[in-house]
Amino acid sequence: MSEKCPNCLSVRIGKNNYGKKTAGVVGASAGTYGGFAAATAGAKAGAALGIVGGPIGATVGGIGGAVIGALLGGATGASAGVILGDVLDERVLDNYRCLDCGYSFSVDSDSPDDIR
Repeated sequence: MSEKCPNCLSVRIGKNNYGKKTAGVVGASAGTYGGFAAATAGAKAGAALGIVGGPIGATVGGIGGAVIGALLGGATGASAGVILGDVLDERVLDNYRCLDCGYSFSVDSDSPDDIR
């Protein structure tokens, strides 16, 4: 790692990644809700069509569709949130922390080797 603490010039630097963590959780929650809502609508349609296979087929198809939709929506939302959080960490937040003196700082986005 080429970053140095601008306060004490230590090379022992850690990353906070607060943006990535927070946006990942928010994205996963929103994606799960969106996926579940879409899957619920699909499950109603599937249950109506699956009634031909009997009540067991309609129930299993409806529950399976809702669970799979929620899981896929959550995974998609989480990955989008992590990408957004990574951009926030690198461009907006003071993502780097000196492990010796505790000073928080960010790396200049124009030249990654220079510290502002």
